[in-house]
Amino acid sequence: QVQLQESGPGLAKPSQTLSLTCTVSGGSITSSEHYWSWIRQPPGKGLEWIGYIIYTGSTYYNPSLKSRTSISRDTSNSQFSLQLSSVTPEDTAIYDCARRGRATTELDYWGQGTQVTVSS
Repeated sequence: QVQLQESGPGLAKPSQTLSLTCTVSGGSITSSEHYWSWIRQPPGKGLEWIGYIIYTGSTYYNPSLKSRTSISRDTSNSQFSLQLSSVTPEDTAIYDCARRGRATTELDYWGQGTQVTVSS
């Protein structure tokens, strides 16, 4: 019974850093069987993969966002976090954390999703 819960401000200023945290319960972010992912959906658009962190702590990012993205983890608190720097209004989206199988690409558990608006 895995649960993921996003937290963080719903508003970011242009040029600043968007920060979100996902808290995982019922599963281990150090398990080799899953990756822990961040995904977003801008208004009127489809889902966009941001990146994920794996059990070793290694991270992988969407090439289009890599230069601005950092995913980190706090294993003692079963959390992983997203930092997206230099944001613009085009980064406005619903942001979600999700669990992905290692062997498959299925995202089987999702957080509730959180709206982040980039506005001055």
